[in-house]
Amino acid sequence: MKKVLFYIVLSLVALSFIYPFIWMVSATLRPESELSNLSPISRNFSTSNYRSVLEKIPIGRAFLNSLFVSCSITLSVLVFASMIGYALARLKFIGRELIFMVILFTMMIPFQITLIPLYVLMVKFGWTDTYQALIVPGMISAFGILLFTQYFKAFPQSIIDAARMDGCSDLGILFRIVWPNSIPALVTVGIITFMNTWNDILWPLVVIRKQSIMTMPQMVTLFAVGGQAPQVGVQLASATMLAAPIVIVYSIFQRYFIASMARTGLKG
Repeated sequence: MKKVLFYIVLSLVALSFIYPFIWMVSATLRPESELSNLSPISRNFSTSNYRSVLEKIPIGRAFLNSLFVSCSITLSVLVFASMIGYALARLKFIGRELIFMVILFTMMIPFQITLIPLYVLMVKFGWTDTYQALIVPGMISAFGILLFTQYFKAFPQSIIDAARMDGCSDLGILFRIVWPNSIPALVTVGIITFMNTWNDILWPLVVIRKQSIMTMPQMVTLFAVGGQAPQVGVQLASATMLAAPIVIVYSIFQRYFIASMARTGLKG
């Protein structure tokens, strides 16, 4: 009986968190006149709100732009952050602890403080309204370095020593031995990086003006705030289309995400 009550309470708590999202999806399929109803059930479901979004803005091109930018940044973060994390976890050199502390310190600096210097650099390089401005500033992640460092510290040293005795270089050890045995960490950093990049709005609004290069969050924001979507249902439909890829990616890889967090613990 205690277990039954426990699962009932957990189900109610989960429903309280999930219900707003269920209502949002339901609202995108209902007429505007029914949005004041808190019930997600309706007899007048239609896809008119989604058709309106597809007709008014080039959401397909924006989706491809976001996918390209997010995948490029995620791949670069996985490569560079894992290289730095491996060096900090397994290589001994002067200043290693200092470098690690500086990386941790950068995590405390709000992005708004570095926004103007970054924009000035983009202007100096002539990268405004280009993919470089969207990708290059995000190619490294302090959080990714931290998680990889903590994860690699728990990797068996005997395997690394055996690989060195066989003549494998440090890069070979990282990509041929450590990577295949660090799938949870790779998936965790990949998911977090992909989510943060996909949902980023401020930076694209600053450096991008061409509609053909705009990302999906930027396009949806301009669409909802700029007066092109006076109806709430249409705005919710655009927000749902923006959130759907993140939900799908996390649903597929969530077990790796949980396994990585449980294994690293982010402890020293």
